[in-house]
Amino acid sequence: MRTFQESMNEYREQLQKGAIQQAYRGLMDFMMSLRTNFQKNHPDYGVSGSIYQGFMDMTYFSVSPRFLKAKDLKIAVVFLHESFRFEVWLSGSNRKVQERYWKLIRESHWEKYRLVSNPRVSDSILEHVLVDNPDFGDPERLKGQIETGTLRFIADMDDYFSSKNTQG
Repeated sequence: MRTFQESMNEYREQLQKGAIQQAYRGLMDFMMSLRTNFQKNHPDYGVSGSIYQGFMDMTYFSVSPRFLKAKDLKIAVVFLHESFRFEVWLSGSNRKVQERYWKLIRESHWEKYRLVSNPRVSDSILEHVLVDNPDFGDPERLKGQIETGTLRFIADMDDYFSSKNTQG
């Protein structure tokens, strides 16, 4: 394992090349544009006003359809830096909410999406890969893939919670 100083030396060398800054700026611009598309195309959904930029681990914004917001749940559109993929997550407003809905989903044996192993240490309840190894060379197509997959995930959440008729 590298020391902190060794890691900082490597970081400095990589920054001096310039590609990391360009890629990171491009990714943030892409995420802001994707978030803006959701705000514009789906005004009935609450879309977070900002993007969580993370620690180069994940970057995301949230989408809160009314039926989920009423349950203190939300959808997160997430880019995982190391895995280099986009995912969509069902998340709670806090760990207590996450645990409550995690138990409900686990006990119902609904297996359409991956249930996290422990909601107390996770940022999500359910996770689904939208785009693995995304092609940023065609950003409009990529935005379309992410939006379509997210809307399908939201529709499935609506179907699931409607069938359970649960208030939490």
